Amino acid sequence: MKVVLLLSLLVGLPGVADAQTATRKPAPAAARSGMAITVTDARGATIPGVTVDAAGPTPRNGVTDAGGQINFPGLQGGTYRLRFSGDAVIAFEREIVVRAGQIADVDVILSPAPPPKAAVAPPAPAPPPPPAVGPAGQPQVVSIVALVERELISGNAPRKDTLVACSGNTRTMLVQLNQPQAKRVYAGAESAYYVVAGEGTVTITDREVPLAAGGYVSLPRGTAHSLTRRGRRPFVLLAVLSGEACEEAR
Repeated sequence: MKVVLLLSLLVGLPGVADAQTATRKPAPAAARSGMAITVTDARGATIPGVTVDAAGPTPRNGVTDAGGQINFPGLQGGTYRLRFSGDAVIAFEREIVVRAGQIADVDVILSPAPPPKAAVAPPAPAPPPPPAVGPAGQPQVVSIVALVERELISGNAPRKDTLVACSGNTRTMLVQLNQPQAKRVYAGAESAYYVVAGEGTVTITDREVPLAAGGYVSLPRGTAHSLTRRGRRPFVLLAVLSGEACEEAR
């Protein structure tokens, strides 16, 4: 009885309690886990440069080395979703269960990515069709004065046109005016006028220009213009149209 009482008193002393606490071993730390990943193709060749993302209790990511391997040490146990991606492979996902205190060996076979599609250039636009060319005419040597005398316009006719020459895309007309003419425009041909006799004006857009014998007018295609007689005599011009196919060769 005395021995038991003595031991109880000793345990209650501060020094004895500290000695007992010091002899207790600390609890072991929770065991850590990991993954050892190897990426290959269907022939068994390792694939470097593949990005691996691990989503789970301990997220990790990295890129496979020259041997197609990557390690994720120090993971907590649990389920991980691995995603493999890269320019040279088709993306792939796989679920892995990592057990506490164990290293999971993960072998993955990836398929190569299809080659990029070659850019297809749009077809070149079709070239515009060549301009129509009228039939070739015959060489002409004509006296315009004699032609005017032979084809002189009558006093009551507003206008008279006489074909002088026509070959390919150039047509020459003798034009005689007694009355003002409506505005006209040649969208696909150049026009030129040479005043043979009489007086008149040419209105180009909104500008009116007087013309007399010997006067000359050159008009680019698409230029709106009109001709008007002045005085008592007919206004006689030699008109050359270039750019529209002749219908009647001469």
